[in-house]
Amino acid sequence: MDDKQVMRAQETYRINQIQTASREQLLLITYDIGIQACKSGEDAMRRGDVEGSNVALQRAQSVIRELMVTLNVEVGGDVAQQLMSLYEFLYYELVHANVHKDVDQLGNVRSMLQELRQTWQEVAEKLRAEEQDDVMVEEPAAKTVNMVAVGGRPLLQGGLNIAG
Repeated sequence: MDDKQVMRAQETYRINQIQTASREQLLLITYDIGIQACKSGEDAMRRGDVEGSNVALQRAQSVIRELMVTLNVEVGGDVAQQLMSLYEFLYYELVHANVHKDVDQLGNVRSMLQELRQTWQEVAEKLRAEEQDDVMVEEPAAKTVNMVAVGGRPLLQGGLNIAG
């Protein structure tokens, strides 16, 4: 298998993964893409590949914008507002790291994304466990659980756009 075939196979796998993912899984995939873009940017900066680091950091910026767009701040209250502020901070840190080719600053952004991803994964696991307990104890029919709900309404909304 040549490199192009491998890349097509990986792309097909990712598309299938996204099309069959739950809202929670989509959020984690989004974080994974952002983390990987930061890693690629760090590697490119260390190699002195200005164009490669720019492309990787623009992709990471796109991920942060997607996280911002899918955040429901009207429903999420203070938690959503604080998360939006954090996303804005991360976005501007990425811009600054890109302009100044600051690998340490980019590493800090990657670390924060990894911590956020871990937190969301723990929330998703807890909600899944609670849903299973609810279904087993009181409800025979399955119900949908949103990533984080405030007053019964989802904190996260929308889909995932990873093109570009």
